[in-house]
Amino acid sequence: MKMLILALVSKLRNFAQEPMLFSSLPLPDQQFLQKIATAAIVLSITGCSFSSSTGEAKTPEIELPEITIPTAVSSPSLPEGIDNQKLLEESWAIYREQFIQEDGRVIDYEAQDRSVSEGQAYAMLRAVLMGDERTFALTLDWAEKNLQRLDDNGKRIDNLWAWKWGQKADGKWEPIDFNFASDADIDAATALIWAYRRWNRPEYLDLALIKLQDIWQYSTVMVGANGKVKEDDTKGLLNLGTRYLLPGPVEAFVPSSSIIHLNPSYFAPYAFRLFAQVDSNHDWLSLVKSSYQILEKSAQSSPVGLPTDWIALETKTGQLRPLPPESLIKSVYSFDAYRVWWRIAWDAAWFDAPEAQKYLSTATQHLQQQWDSSAFIPARINLQGQATVEYDATSQYAMLYPALRLIKPDMAEQMLQQKILPQYNQGVWDDQSAYYTQNLAWLGIMPFTVVNSQLLQP
Repeated sequence: MKMLILALVSKLRNFAQEPMLFSSLPLPDQQFLQKIATAAIVLSITGCSFSSSTGEAKTPEIELPEITIPTAVSSPSLPEGIDNQKLLEESWAIYREQFIQEDGRVIDYEAQDRSVSEGQAYAMLRAVLMGDERTFALTLDWAEKNLQRLDDNGKRIDNLWAWKWGQKADGKWEPIDFNFASDADIDAATALIWAYRRWNRPEYLDLALIKLQDIWQYSTVMVGANGKVKEDDTKGLLNLGTRYLLPGPVEAFVPSSSIIHLNPSYFAPYAFRLFAQVDSNHDWLSLVKSSYQILEKSAQSSPVGLPTDWIALETKTGQLRPLPPESLIKSVYSFDAYRVWWRIAWDAAWFDAPEAQKYLSTATQHLQQQWDSSAFIPARINLQGQATVEYDATSQYAMLYPALRLIKPDMAEQMLQQKILPQYNQGVWDDQSAYYTQNLAWLGIMPFTVVNSQLLQP
């Protein structure tokens, strides 16, 4: 509906710019067109008949591809001879047994046995890389059935996933928070593209394209040259400003027309490059550019160049600033920000991105100094470079590992031998309930060569 309205507005405006044609019409026809134009413009501004009862735009009902669950239980494996092959295979087998239910639900035991969209997507990434087609289909199927974002009338809002599912106060197990987390949907779409290429399953590509449409529409915003956040219904192929990836819905992360809240660890340039290969309707490479712009600017907001869990972008000035101390989301280098190293390392390794190599070389310098001085990096550091806790984190070392492999291989090997592998015992890092660590450790030490040209190229 809205696209039709906007198209009508555009055509009427174009027609109005031809005064000779307009004035040549009979007066009643001129008046009629003027009335239509006025109504259409009002509708386009107010969003009439476009917003759902939750206040979000609604995706037209479409028929989703059917997910077929393979009946055979596979014995997944990695390419012979890669580093830590047996450890990674064992870790996946134990994770599949302990953290994934038979129906495909991934359980976070450290948070009231809840499930999150991130967990389902991590399982899909690991399953497709392991060649575990059954587990991939199960985790995808569970998420598609249980993480639907619904309005008050039970109608599906879009084809993204509600980020948190668990037991509510009334005892029911269902979505607790219908907001989406864009990193999970991006990881899921990446896994779907790889699954299509690995197993020749066109329905996975079909579903990926459906999700990409909604990621673009609901999880990106365009900031115009005047610094205003604006709704943009084009395909993003015109140079109308700068487009940014939001962590979730606009209403949650755009508190005003001049402020955007961003999470740098959600930026996945390698994924945006993959999306551009399969979806020519949207300018995914523009997100590669804006991601690196934010990463470089956010490093400037820290005297020691560290990325931060969360950062605020002032759209009028283009400046980044930490969130206020009372904010629920914090500007600090911690468990979210660790993932920046992994995501940018993948872009550097697979797409030979010079901006990735440059960022890793500069932004890790403070952490390199910490390691050189004490072979210890605190788990939480403020933007001034001061430790705010006395403990370290296996997940941080694991996320740093792929970055250091590219720029400081000797330091990476030290970290692997002294901090990552010693925390591994019988298939588990740290302890039996550490869901987050299991995923970050596995993805971090996975050799780059596991993702081969078949998965990276059209």
